[in-house]
Amino acid sequence: MSDIQKVKKIVLTGGGTAGHVTPNIALIPYLKESGYEISYIGSYEGIEKRLIIDFDIPYYGIATGKFRRYLDLKNLTDPFRVIKGYGEAKKILKNIRPDVVFSKGGFVSVPVVRAAAALHIPCIIHESDMTPGLANKLCIPVANKVCCNFPETISMLPEDKAVLTGSPIREELTKGDKIAALNMCGFTANKPVIMVFGGSLGAASVNEAVRKALPSLLTDFQVVHICGKDKVDETLLKQEGYVQFEYVKAELKDLFAMADVVISRAGANSICELLALKKPNLLIPLSAGSSRGDQILNAKSFESQGFSMVIDDDSLTPELLAEKAIELYFTRQTYIDAMGRSNQFGSIKTIMKLIESEVNNS
Repeated sequence: MSDIQKVKKIVLTGGGTAGHVTPNIALIPYLKESGYEISYIGSYEGIEKRLIIDFDIPYYGIATGKFRRYLDLKNLTDPFRVIKGYGEAKKILKNIRPDVVFSKGGFVSVPVVRAAAALHIPCIIHESDMTPGLANKLCIPVANKVCCNFPETISMLPEDKAVLTGSPIREELTKGDKIAALNMCGFTANKPVIMVFGGSLGAASVNEAVRKALPSLLTDFQVVHICGKDKVDETLLKQEGYVQFEYVKAELKDLFAMADVVISRAGANSICELLALKKPNLLIPLSAGSSRGDQILNAKSFESQGFSMVIDDDSLTPELLAEKAIELYFTRQTYIDAMGRSNQFGSIKTIMKLIESEVNNS
């Protein structure tokens, strides 16, 4: 037997929003520990590039386009961008020669997964939402395995490919420092904290409702608001007890540790992080008019399991938000207990086994 072992190589892909990147980030330490040589393929300048740069792994940008269900002039040009991206991904993959590709979804993943399949490189994809999105629907036919978050999703996937894994959660999120966050925000330790998290792109309706509800909320709470890029309200920068951030990276774990309750959109990865951290939460899913309705389904599933309180975006008012946030705080232990009984954990271990299996069989 040779003393020289073949280096295991994996390509990660996914992007467009932080939710299509953070599960990949959660896997990186475990892949490194298992001896994998890791590369990442994303868009030229998407959020995935900014998030991956800290992890000292090669990053390759490709052209990408969005697949829309509505009329838009970009529908005429984006197919050509996807075709270009497919060619670029194929060239990169031929050069790297990975043993496996793991995709977290988003439109950048489509040319990567399709190119990998054409090169007979096994692909594992992950669907966070209850119903598969369009990008993953285009990847499922050529994927070897499809990981998912919700038991309800299994019936929507090919029986021989579907695996209920849950979503990989970054271990660092469990190691936050509450005191560090209080100091960063200039908050006091003797007043509870509401954390508002609209996702990496922000949430206009949530931002507006929270700001209008501040007179009610700041009587009893302090509010830290992650409001999205270019969404900071300059007129509220000196409001005592209220702090805004466009986006946070390393400090997120500390803010989670500080938060007593969380107000959030219902993106699958965000709510899985809330579940893992057992943070009582008020979910305000994107309306069906602004999305394909996946967040509504995610929120209903968590509400039915006793993990979350939910307000429909169409019903959102500052008064209702303040009322529900206060109610959530005073009933928070009920939600903490329900989340503690959940068995939707251990996803990294399960996904690592799937990756190892594909590498060993390739």
